[in-house]
Amino acid sequence: MYVHQKQLNNVHKLLQKGKVIVIYGPRRCGKTTLLKAFLKTYTQKTLMVSGEDINVQNYLSSQSIEKLKIFIGDAKLLVIDEAQKINNIGLNLKLIVDHIENISIIATGSSAFDLAKNIGEPLTGRKITLKLYPFSQIELNSIENRVQIDSLLESRLIYGSYPEIVLAKDNNFRQRYLKELIESYLYKDILELDGIRYSGKIIKLLQLLAFQIGKEVSFNELGTQLGMSKNTVNRYLGLLEKTFVIQKLNGFSRNLRKEITKNPRFYFIDTGIRNALINNFNSLDMRNDIGELWENYIIMERLKKQEYFSLYTNNYFWRTYNKNEVDLVEEYEGKLHGYEIKWKQKKSKPPALWKLTYPTAEYKEINSENYLDFIC
Repeated sequence: MYVHQKQLNNVHKLLQKGKVIVIYGPRRCGKTTLLKAFLKTYTQKTLMVSGEDINVQNYLSSQSIEKLKIFIGDAKLLVIDEAQKINNIGLNLKLIVDHIENISIIATGSSAFDLAKNIGEPLTGRKITLKLYPFSQIELNSIENRVQIDSLLESRLIYGSYPEIVLAKDNNFRQRYLKELIESYLYKDILELDGIRYSGKIIKLLQLLAFQIGKEVSFNELGTQLGMSKNTVNRYLGLLEKTFVIQKLNGFSRNLRKEITKNPRFYFIDTGIRNALINNFNSLDMRNDIGELWENYIIMERLKKQEYFSLYTNNYFWRTYNKNEVDLVEEYEGKLHGYEIKWKQKKSKPPALWKLTYPTAEYKEINSENYLDFIC
């Protein structure tokens, strides 16, 4: 079954001559599927290659204009899957768009930091960046009605939204798949880097984060527990974020002395990955972390919506030292919007200090009764 990917709309809309569309996303989230779906409706001649092919690497890392022209031939669209595997890919793509007329390029990569390093500066002004995530509920609405959405919500929280997870019918398969994803793919990009001295501690770091969803994270405390410096912890967290394992949220402040901004919060790109890391696939009625799972799910679904609909928003959390807090703060069009995320409807009121400090800010509770309007 094919589920229409919302980012496909943006590829159609943004593709243009002399530009490179760069699509980042975690492994196994459907980047190749998206490319194939796009090419089914694209009528001009296309060259689609994989950056893992050694012959492709030879041509597309050559920095030779003639060699690049020979490789592309008369194609009007060059599509490169796993582009981060190609040395100096950014410089070579610049040569292509500068010296081959009427060419368009789409490049995908699972490793944002590596691909960005090779693409960023050479393609300044020539690239458009898109992110692709595991399925969003926005996309799943095309194959699910409201009754199905409600009945499958527990599965989303426990097993996540990777395409093969969503389309599977068996929970045993889902558990095996998630464990394989962790063991074979999740850290592949990081472990291929030079200079990783404590690769065995990456899983331990993620397991510690898995128990701190919705809480401020201290690099010093994590370093003490892992036997690493806070700088090494900070570096590893940055790599895990850039490889689409976790998502950082910083604290919001307008310089009120009581506001906490030093330590960030981290959420997992996918709740299934989080649960697999701690080997907890229990049903919701047997868990004591439903609030954390729900918060993680809602925040990530909201970020997917922002990405797919091009909603340009700054995202934060807000908390004071006397424990006033707002789970998600969005800043856009010059206004603040605060959201308290609760599993069960509680009709919570905004913290008094929030209203006092930001009197024009909006505030809303997001719960299991009204969440669909927020994430879809």
